[in-house]
Amino acid sequence: MRRPLILLTALGILAASCGERGPGSMGPGPGGPGGSPTGDPTGGRPSPTAEPSGGTMSFEVWFARGDRLFVVHRTVPASPRVGTAAVEGLLAGPSDEERAAGLTTAIPGGSKLSDLTVEGGLATADLSGAFASGGGSLSVRMRLAQLVYTLTQFPTVDGVALQLDGRPVEVFSAEGLVLDPPMVREDFADLLPPILVEEPAIGERVTSPVTIAGTADVFEATVSMRILDAAGEEIVRTFTTAACGTGCRGDFEERVRFDVAEAQPGTIVVYESSAEDGSPLHAVEIPVIFAP
Repeated sequence: MRRPLILLTALGILAASCGERGPGSMGPGPGGPGGSPTGDPTGGRPSPTAEPSGGTMSFEVWFARGDRLFVVHRTVPASPRVGTAAVEGLLAGPSDEERAAGLTTAIPGGSKLSDLTVEGGLATADLSGAFASGGGSLSVRMRLAQLVYTLTQFPTVDGVALQLDGRPVEVFSAEGLVLDPPMVREDFADLLPPILVEEPAIGERVTSPVTIAGTADVFEATVSMRILDAAGEEIVRTFTTAACGTGCRGDFEERVRFDVAEAQPGTIVVYESSAEDGSPLHAVEIPVIFAP
């Protein structure tokens, strides 16, 4: 699955590090739970030596749409604690615009991050007890999947272990889900949608050509696309081919040209065409702003 480039443009910050303290912590840092720095989780890259003075960093946050996972991106001021920023973005939930587009989260309100460490490829997230409250079996698996997918985007994290209020979790929530760390993406692959759109972002202002990209597991790897204007009228219809299809998931990316006379809201629809009658299957609608 495509992993976004983590942009760390501030002075003293190097690329793609998800650790702040050791051995390999992504947690609150000196003065917070876990103590002071003692190690380097960056895979041999030098650790940041100063607080950033400017710039930004971008990362994935995983939410839900219906009963499947959905990925968004966040851009925040640069910090050495990108892992902490990603989990805090996850716990904050979807934006109002994302909620209006159908995004939800299975993570209970009031869930807080106490500490985040990574050692030997294992990220250990210590969350408050609220994280285990409420929900049925789907909600419980979805919140764990959101956490695992958000953390394993980073190259230093292969799997995730969970703690609640400082204690390792072996049986999670009232549903009695047995956890056998490390939790990895493959444990929750059934929660991925047939089509996952990673670009463009919900609400993004786009110009022609717009890059439409993501991953898909669809018949004969054919990914269909439509661009609809503010009135819902189709102005472009096209398709592309994923790197793999029909039983396996592959990347897809297409630069699609469109023409609008003025800036306006619109929708990008990505779907699988039915082999029987051509009707859209597994359609994903991304509301955007089209600009001339």
